[in-house]
Amino acid sequence: MGVSGAGKSTIGAMLAERMKCRFLDADDYHPESNKVKMRNGTPLSDEDRIPWLESLRDALRAILMKGETVVLGCSALQKHYREILRCGDPHYTPLSNESAVRFILLDVDATILAARLENRNAEGKHFMPSTLLPSQMHLLQIDESEGIHRVDASQEPEKTLEDVIALLRHFNGNQKLVNYEN
Repeated sequence: MGVSGAGKSTIGAMLAERMKCRFLDADDYHPESNKVKMRNGTPLSDEDRIPWLESLRDALRAILMKGETVVLGCSALQKHYREILRCGDPHYTPLSNESAVRFILLDVDATILAARLENRNAEGKHFMPSTLLPSQMHLLQIDESEGIHRVDASQEPEKTLEDVIALLRHFNGNQKLVNYEN
């Protein structure tokens, strides 16, 4: 999870490959109307976000119901957004934070984020302009009671991936529940 430019798609895809599981990129679930708004520099409202998050929740639920592992790259900026995603776990008790859906914040300094967004926009690789970064930074809400861990994602992607894997091992009590090995 994290703001635009944090590396959710890059690290998420690398993690899913390493874990030999599916990767869902939340950007792929945005309706075209959301993408147009963002392209035009208009921040999304909850009216825009909630149906998008509900579609992600439903996709997570379908995968988890099959007993499969999945990695989701999603901004999940606010606690109530993460609550919607946690409800993708068919065994989740609402508001308990005890869920198979776990969150790791890819933490990056705003200056680095802005440079990343400028680069990928110059290459035509994304619909999110750097002008929307301040609105995302403002919305980012981390409640320590949720048990969200932070990883420094300003590093090279391979180092960030290794740090994420170390956290997952910690979550799993060092049990090899999924294949993190090369």
